[in-house]
Amino acid sequence: MPPVVQLEDIHKIYDSGEVPVHAVRGVTLQLHRGEFMAVMGASGSGKSTLMNTLGCLDRPTRGRYLLDGVDVSGLDRNELADLRNAKLGFVFQGFNLLARTTARENVELPMLYGQRRHSSSQMHERAMRSLDIVGLSDRADHFPSQLSGGQQQRVAIARALVNEPQVLLADEPTGNLDSKTSVEVMGVFQKLNAQGITIVMVTHELDIARYCRRNLIMRDGKVVSDVQVTDRLIADHELRKLHEAEAAGRDGDHAEEGGHHVGEKYDRGTWLRAYRGESDEQRREVQQPVAGAEQERLPPAGAEHAAHQVALVDEVGRKAGHARAFLEQAVVDALDDRTQPLQGAVGEQQH
Repeated sequence: MPPVVQLEDIHKIYDSGEVPVHAVRGVTLQLHRGEFMAVMGASGSGKSTLMNTLGCLDRPTRGRYLLDGVDVSGLDRNELADLRNAKLGFVFQGFNLLARTTARENVELPMLYGQRRHSSSQMHERAMRSLDIVGLSDRADHFPSQLSGGQQQRVAIARALVNEPQVLLADEPTGNLDSKTSVEVMGVFQKLNAQGITIVMVTHELDIARYCRRNLIMRDGKVVSDVQVTDRLIADHELRKLHEAEAAGRDGDHAEEGGHHVGEKYDRGTWLRAYRGESDEQRREVQQPVAGAEQERLPPAGAEHAAHQVALVDEVGRKAGHARAFLEQAVVDALDDRTQPLQGAVGEQQH
């Protein structure tokens, strides 16, 4: 089967000022259907320029780019726009949703610009199907302001899928999300990839790149590494660990708030050990309450680390308290210094 993306000796040179900028230098690669590739590199490495080339947003200075067998170098501006709409789906870091339209209407938007014409009922049906794929069909009538960051990104993914593209291009899709929501979004990408959708994703985060199947690293416009991921993370597994960690943290909070018998206590580092994947037996040992306000039962593994973390937190809190007291005293002293001359003047007038 021919590759869906084929780059042959791609160069991109920007003539900005006196010194030309060689952003991409002789990149050659193939991407087959069903692959999930992360493109990484420092700022200025050329990964964004490469992504723009893959997305038909920028033409290479020289080289050959075949997208699903079509040589894009000979296409004019309108033909490129039609090709992008039919063959590519885009997911952006900032979501780029229209604020005054619902989730469903945002997903319908690419169908308004395509060559294929759809009736209103067809657009509605396709948009709802895309929202269902990302688990948001029950939020179809919500506006972006009524959705969380993770939900907005899933709407953006649904919008990218609605025209059934050959390749999904994601530019830092987790850059504006917290850790847990990032894992949830990567879970959506992994499910789409399992259905055969080809995905290329730019990211700065090494842990996010481990959810992909292939990692490509760029430096100074060149590909310096292109490897298959051997220790791939599975989003469902990581989410399960996070949920266990949160549950352990809630149990610890309840214990400290007096939810158990007097003198019973839970370890504050339980959630950390749970996320690190220690055995259920070790976690149960930690979670068992013990008598004595000053006692804590810790499993042998990680006990010293947990104690060190607790000590660090206590030390930071103590120093913060000292700093606050110092600032409060400084304010009082400053006020005294400013009011003393005024009080002296009033006293002289009274005499």
